[in-house]
Amino acid sequence: MASEDVVRKTTGESAVSTIVNLAEEAKLAREGVKTPGPAVLSICKSLAAGGIAGGVSRTAVAPLERLKILLQVQNSHNIKYNGTIQGLKYIWRTEGFRGLFKGNGTNCARIVPNSAVKFFSYEEASRGILWLYRQQTGNEDAQLTPVLRLGAGATAGIIAMSATYPMDLARGRITVQTEKSPYQYRGLFHALRTVLVEEGPRALYKGWLPSVIGVIPYVGLNFSVYESLKEWLVKTRPFGLVDGSELSVTTKLACGAAAGTVGQTVAYPLDVIRRRMQMGGWKDAASIVTGDGKPVEYSGMADAFQKTVRNEGFGALYKGLVPNSVKVVPSIAIAFVTYEMVKDVLGVEMRISD
Repeated sequence: MASEDVVRKTTGESAVSTIVNLAEEAKLAREGVKTPGPAVLSICKSLAAGGIAGGVSRTAVAPLERLKILLQVQNSHNIKYNGTIQGLKYIWRTEGFRGLFKGNGTNCARIVPNSAVKFFSYEEASRGILWLYRQQTGNEDAQLTPVLRLGAGATAGIIAMSATYPMDLARGRITVQTEKSPYQYRGLFHALRTVLVEEGPRALYKGWLPSVIGVIPYVGLNFSVYESLKEWLVKTRPFGLVDGSELSVTTKLACGAAAGTVGQTVAYPLDVIRRRMQMGGWKDAASIVTGDGKPVEYSGMADAFQKTVRNEGFGALYKGLVPNSVKVVPSIAIAFVTYEMVKDVLGVEMRISD
């Protein structure tokens, strides 16, 4: 009996010990594995903030966006749009209020994911570039320079533009349709399907190369100028613009306006060439013609530059610059400020300096 009691006691202690050990191991496992929930939620919130910023800013300037594209591609021998005010009045008179926002739904369908990817990619690229910079310099307190911000912005722009480029092409074609044009495209997906069937998969990326080249200075300078201006204002505190360490909404809007002006001025000719290449091969693109009335075909970016300058002069590379400038200033400003405000509302922290 005594030996049986010893066995039972030993067995019981062993069982208790096993249970305790399993509990400890489970506790350590829980502590050692971080749940992905908060990280995934933060990414989703960041993407949502970028998407909302893009949709709000683009809708606010939709009439100017449409006029810019119409000016970029209109027939130089049959001028309909002579400037910003006249162009907007002409659209209003011939197509009504809805004409001012034609293509905006398609545009937002493109710009929302584009903006979401762009802002998120910028933060991630900035973190990666900052980490490499600190490793190279051996300075753990180093911060991003304007040139490094330019690189992060360029990377973000290329990623976002490439991911949504077919939608940009479809949006451009829908936007240039007028009351006298054959309404070939009924919407975004119909346009994508039609281009794919009639012109082939490569047609969805017509004008991609000048877009890549143009997005480097455009998006790169947007982010670099905006972030560097904010940093400079916080450090120098000129004209009493800074209250504590925070900039006012008005000051942020001004920073965004400056960033947009610099970026679009540098990259604008490439935007014109991209738009014209997107129209090439579209049999109903009646607005893009040469002097003999035949649609223009481009073999590549250099050919598009050459034919545009030869047929219409160097100034053609800046067609639509005025409405684009009027559009870009508030658009970029609204996008940056909306992004930061939505992130604040959603409780998402800026992670660039992590």
